[in-house]
Amino acid sequence: MEELQKKRSRIMDSRPDVSTIAVCCGTGCQAFGGEKVAQAFREKIAESGLQNSVAIKTTGCHGFCERGLLVVIRPQNIFYQRVRLEDVDEIFNETVINGKIIERLLYITPDGSSKITSEEEVPFYKKQMRLIFGANGNIDPAEIDDYIAIGGYSAIAKVLSSMKPEQVIEEVSAAGLRGRGGGGFPAATKWKSTREAEGEPKYVICNCDEGDPGAFMDRSLMEGNPHSILEGMIIGAYASGSNTGFIYIRNEYPLAVKNAEIAIRQAEEYGLLGENILGSGFNFSVHINRGGGAFVCGESTALMASIEGKVGEPRAKYVHTSERGLYDRPTVLNNVETWANVPLIINRGSAWFASICTENSKGTKIFSLVGKINNTGLVEVPMGITLREIIYEIGGGIPDGKRFKAVLTGGPSGGCIPENLLDLPVDFDELTRVGSMMGSGAMIVMDEDNCMVDIARYFLKFLEEESCGKCVPCREGLKRMRQILDDICEGKGEESHLELLEEMSAAIGDGALCGLGQTAPNPVLTTLKYFRDEYISHIVDKKCPAGVCKALISYHIVNENCTSCRLCVKKCPVGAIEFVDKKIPVVIHQDLCTKCGACKETCKFNAVEIR
Repeated sequence: MEELQKKRSRIMDSRPDVSTIAVCCGTGCQAFGGEKVAQAFREKIAESGLQNSVAIKTTGCHGFCERGLLVVIRPQNIFYQRVRLEDVDEIFNETVINGKIIERLLYITPDGSSKITSEEEVPFYKKQMRLIFGANGNIDPAEIDDYIAIGGYSAIAKVLSSMKPEQVIEEVSAAGLRGRGGGGFPAATKWKSTREAEGEPKYVICNCDEGDPGAFMDRSLMEGNPHSILEGMIIGAYASGSNTGFIYIRNEYPLAVKNAEIAIRQAEEYGLLGENILGSGFNFSVHINRGGGAFVCGESTALMASIEGKVGEPRAKYVHTSERGLYDRPTVLNNVETWANVPLIINRGSAWFASICTENSKGTKIFSLVGKINNTGLVEVPMGITLREIIYEIGGGIPDGKRFKAVLTGGPSGGCIPENLLDLPVDFDELTRVGSMMGSGAMIVMDEDNCMVDIARYFLKFLEEESCGKCVPCREGLKRMRQILDDICEGKGEESHLELLEEMSAAIGDGALCGLGQTAPNPVLTTLKYFRDEYISHIVDKKCPAGVCKALISYHIVNENCTSCRLCVKKCPVGAIEFVDKKIPVVIHQDLCTKCGACKETCKFNAVEIR
């Protein structure tokens, strides 16, 4: 244990006070040339001979994805957004060398009233509580010394030197840590049950499958701070009596796989993983298993079947995985974010963690904020914050002055929450109460242009396609529900269909084998509950109020707005629009129109309307 502290001291002593250029190289910012920008900075540092006074750090995702590529100059925390390769020379010469601010790269508030220089003053970050995710912007995930320098692995040193396994479980229990991957099951209860279960060996698994549309929290944590997950797993393994662990990562996450592999190798080299960890006599090894991308493999028993080399199908829940899980042995399974919370609890104490809370939900939660929102990205917020605060104060509201309609939380199996519930506190129980759930943390915002019937159909279709097909309620029930929604969107719906959808939802929820099927009806049930008028419009009036469902809309010319510019005539891909004369300038032939919307998108004079 003393050796780890000595190593930390040596790391700190070897690092002089220098300016640091932190370049986001998470998956999103890689698309904007993150690695090329970082390399260009390295070359500028070398050319200038400033290796001893300026350092470049390639980090994981900083969270503010909509503004990528992000570059932060530390210690001043100068925040530059939407940086491109051609900006490197100017940033280096003006800011790094001369300390001048480049105003065109600063964040501008949505109302255009001010430009913000400091990262911590950007509204997107200001209201967050970045306990887990904050380190992503400060460390290189491929450098274990960076993690150790910020206190990494001190929690495992504390556990192995001064705590019994039962004490670790008690501390995590007192903290009230609930699983961040879906159901919110108390983590300590799983660990205790596994420790007390008969059978050896015992296993510990980290779920980094994350198949929800719009969700990328676990990927970004694994890419940006893999050692925090490893440290949490080591502590969980010690507490539950395991010596073998697996990280299950979907194969579509190559950077997460790469950084996890590097982290495992480095931790082994430092004696923090493998045999006799920190001289304690405790052994723990971690292996990476790549998933094929099946959504159902996010379910615990399907994931374990996949690791075993079997088809990723769930099994009946009456057999608990904490007693008979992987290879029919006692197994602890938590997701990436859950494991990353564990070192914080050990280092800062259960009372501190539990103070960030509502009654039954403790700590923070990371959400991926996507959809019709100005500030897209990853946000970490304390339990109990309201949806309104997340969407309007952190997310910056709805683009183009559009009206907020709903937010879907919990991924495709979650529920759509309407505007009148925007002041709902975000925690496990409150989201469940209104028909949604926390899930893994996807939060998809919708505006007035979204059709809620079509939204329900979209997510149901996704779940239908991702169903493993093992049980009848899910395999056949979701298919039939989707067919009914197809009929409604095509103008063939009947009022009796609404009652049928509700009855089928109840039957599928009660009869499906796993969580995928049991929660799949949520988008339908919540849209029926909160947006029933839209269903009625589709069925009775044969109209789609949002103008989305093609079978129920038609495009028409507003003659008084038309300037005879004929752009719509040129853009129509099927020749359905004809110029007549100046009195009746343009006509859309409804029998030819495919309702692609090209005419409305092209028109600059609001001369095309949907009826």
